[in-house]
Amino acid sequence: MNCATCKDKNCYKTGKDCTGRGNEIAGSYENEQSRKIMEAANLRESMDALMSSRVEEIVRFARKMKYDHLGIAFCVGCGREASALHKLLDGAFRVTSVCCKVCGIDKDAFNLQKMREDTLEVMCNPQGQADLLNRAKTNLNILVGLCVGHDILFTDNSKAPVTTLVVKDRALVNNPAGALLSPYWQHIIKERIG
Repeated sequence: MNCATCKDKNCYKTGKDCTGRGNEIAGSYENEQSRKIMEAANLRESMDALMSSRVEEIVRFARKMKYDHLGIAFCVGCGREASALHKLLDGAFRVTSVCCKVCGIDKDAFNLQKMREDTLEVMCNPQGQADLLNRAKTNLNILVGLCVGHDILFTDNSKAPVTTLVVKDRALVNNPAGALLSPYWQHIIKERIG
């Protein structure tokens, strides 16, 4: 499949099944949990799609799913964003937030590369974040700025469904799509990755 390079998008325009597996895959939505999530997601897609912020979409989705306890797994570098989100959600939901440096594990414990060898440097702990939110029994976990790889470990270990609010991009002020839409950044990235 190379849908990103397809110019026709007849699946979208005409309902064409390019895979020949449409009926088989449609059957996977018969699972009750998948069906509920798809219905709640579709509601978000069809109502106020152009005028809702991502935060509002998450709140509406959580309410539609009857989630009452939300978790926030955040990077310490996005502490302001996580704090603002916690304050926005608190009161409408029970909220538990966990920083990436939770447990204070030294990188030396796993021989991880440090920025400066002569200092204590605490590692990010996405599995610890997931464990603590699992123990808190959150219904939905929201990622705020976890690093690439850390987000994967968190998602793999979270018992609750996971959605992303903020994707960390140090160069583009947490706007990774900017690199895809800017000819300047496309040129730079092509040169860097060879």
